[in-house]
Parts: sequence; C-alpha cells; structure tokens
Amino acid sequence: MTAAEDARRRAGGQLVTARLTPRPVTLDLGGRAVDTWAYGDAVPGPLLRARAGDLLRVEVDNQLPVDTSVHWHGIALRNDMDGVPGVTQDPIGAAATFRYEFTVPDPGTYFYHPHSGVQLDRGLYGVLLVDGPDEEDADQEWVVVLDDWVDGTGRTPDQVLESLRAGGGGGHGSMAGMDHGSMMGGGGGMQSRLLGGSGDVRYPLYLVNGRTADDPATLRGRPGQKVRIRVVNAGSDTAFRVAVGGHRLTVTHSDGFPVTPVSTDALLIGMGERFDVTVTLGDGVFALVAVAEGKNGGGLAVVRTGAGTTPGPDAWARHRGQPALLGADLTPTESVRLPDRAVDRRHDLVLAGTMASYRWSINGRMFPDDEPLPVAEGERVRLRFVNRSMMFHPMHVHGHTFALATGGARKDTVIVRPMEALEVDLDADNPGQWAAHCHNIYHAESGMMTTLSYRA
Repeated sequence: MTAAEDARRRAGGQLVTARLTPRPVTLDLGGRAVDTWAYGDAVPGPLLRARAGDLLRVEVDNQLPVDTSVHWHGIALRNDMDGVPGVTQDPIGAAATFRYEFTVPDPGTYFYHPHSGVQLDRGLYGVLLVDGPDEEDADQEWVVVLDDWVDGTGRTPDQVLESLRAGGGGGHGSMAGMDHGSMMGGGGGMQSRLLGGSGDVRYPLYLVNGRTADDPATLRGRPGQKVRIRVVNAGSDTAFRVAVGGHRLTVTHSDGFPVTPVSTDALLIGMGERFDVTVTLGDGVFALVAVAEGKNGGGLAVVRTGAGTTPGPDAWARHRGQPALLGADLTPTESVRLPDRAVDRRHDLVLAGTMASYRWSINGRMFPDDEPLPVAEGERVRLRFVNRSMMFHPMHVHGHTFALATGGARKDTVIVRPMEALEVDLDADNPGQWAAHCHNIYHAESGMMTTLSYRA
C-alpha cells in the first residue's frame, strides 16, 4: 500500500499522536525489581487508542544502546510502516528517532512491540485499541496483558537465546538439550495435552498487567456489571490458559474481528493472539488466572466486586488442565466472513526444527535465506501450515487477516499444533513485502520466518 492509498483510506479520520521512548529502566513487577528495557516506567507500555480511519502518528525516540523497531501487530497498514528491519525499513539506531504514520483501518484489539532480535522478551510492548462505530455494549472495559518474564532475573533474553543455540543452560533460562522440537523427537520437556511441546524456556515469573502473582493487579467492579475484557498474550514462549474463577467467559472477538459468541470456562491464547471476552461479575473476590500452558507457573490478577478473601499466589494452579477453547474453534460473524471465491494460489509452509542445534525453518530454509512466497494483488491465497515438529507454533502473517479454510474466524495469528496441517485463506489486497513467522520469538529469531512477496 502506498502513502497515497493510505491517505484515501482515512475517510475523514482524525490525527492521533503519541510518543514512545524505548530505554533502559528499573521496573517494579510487584515486589520484584528488575533491570530491563521498556517504553516507560511500567509494563505494559502506554495504551494507544484511535478510531478506525484515524491517522496514527507515533514518534519513536530510541534511547536504547542498540537498534530497535516497532511492529504494529495485527494492523493491515501500509508496508513501509510495518516495522520489520531488513524487510520494510532500516532499523532505528541508538539515539535515533523514527516516525511511524499510518491509517488504522479496522476496529479491534492490537498490540505493538519490537521486531528486532528477542527484544519482545523484555518490557517493550504495549496495547493499541482501535474503536469502531458499533462497540460492544458493556459497563466496563479491562485490558489484560499476559507475559512470561526472564529479563533482570539473572539472565537477559539474548543470553537465553545464546544458551538455546549452544544446547546448554537449563534451569530457569532454557529447555536446552531436549529434542522435543525435532520431527522424531518428543523426549521429556514441557508438555501439554492440548499443544504437545509447549515451550523452550523455563520462566521464573509470569505477569498479568506487569505484576506477579505475589502482588497482583486488582480489577474492580460491581456485582452484575458486564465487563469487556481485552486479553493480549505478549509472551515470547508461553501460551496461557485464561479463566476467571466462578465465572463463564463469553468470547466475542478474536484478533480484533467479531466471532459468533461462545461461552467457555477457559480460553487458550497463544503468543500474539488477542481475544475479547465478556463477563457478568459476581459478588466477592475472584482470581483472573493465566496458567502457563504445559509449564509450572502462572499469572494472576484479582477481580474485586465486594468483600472476600484475596486469592493466594498459587490460585492459577487450580485451573491447570481444565478444558479450554482455542481460536481455531471459533466461527466469524457474517459481517466479517470472507466472501466465497475460488483459490487462485496455494502455498505450503512446512514448519520444522530441532532443539539439538536450535534451528527452525519454513520449507527447509531459515530466514533470511528463505524462499519468498510470491502472490499477486487481487488473488485469493491459501496458506497450508504443515507442522512437522513436536512443538506448537503460533503462526502470524503481517499486513493481512486470514480465515481458517474450514469457515473459521478471521485472524492474523493461529496456533498450529504438532504434526498438524492447518489451512487459511487470505485476500491479497495489501501490496508489499510481508513477514510470515512463528510468534515464539526464539523460533522466529532462529529462522522460522519467511515473506509473502507481492509481484510488481
């Protein structure tokens, strides 16, 4: 998409401005001080909000000692603003500034983060909400951001990656030395009955809205209120099983787009996925939990509407293993269903890797030595993700949303389980060079990325 085409999409929208300053900071995560990098004095970073059709202008002042970037996850924006160094822009150098400026086209829950190395596994992330003309009718809105945390606890994410590549380290830093990522692997390690191999990194902390379970964030409401909860998984290596004790969740949106409402006790959310749910609040004190799927830990927030005992830091454990809904189980509302049409082009993306050498690939190649996937504007494109590893992969496509080929929800990130093939359809309506990759940041940084490449 060109700047001129981006301007035509604006349709009378307003200018919304913001400033992000990535820099080294010391954060209090709830009684635990850590040295890390962040966009401010807390995590998540500043909440950005606009309306569909608005022009978002964000000045980034890089006060880090290294290059960085900002990717606007899930937004179908113009290509040169997508924030992927080496694909859509030069990196933002230390002490340099960069202006991101683009129209936000679709309502929904989105987030922003670097696309530079493993910087996402620090405190560099925040939420972008885009409002539409017909917003969900609710008494309150809560933004709930989930994260797995290692930075400042004795290792940095870069050291974790180095350990994984070296095949050693263990402990809270990595799962190195286990071959459950290889095609014929499966020995030991962190396992989930839903997802198989459930991650490579043992994290010492899991956060909900930047707080540990020892000193959790509190969400306040009144009995009987209907609350819209926007849940974002900003983690780098962990899927979370989300539940609110004593309540049913009604799932209304997936990755920003409305779905046929479904009621569930728990929701499984992969890295990079976002779900909107509604809850009718009971009277008392309840635990909002984020169980680290297949791992020994979890995050916690406290929901308080009246008198009661505050849940203990291990409240997440009572929800481990309970049935959970996945994004692939949802169906779109008619208003956002892709029109029926023939598929013009098909691409297989074969996902493979091994823990032994910590090399992850798509179609046998590791980024940046990948073979780009050609598409042409106007085509209906079917992507077939074929997972030949024993690890789950949340696959994310930039600049587009897709629909599960079985008539499933509109999404931009979807979990592909071990030894599973999953097909999605997208309309090639946004020309450019677009990354497609696993949203396990350690897999992406170790090769599991390619590009959708529009032909001139």
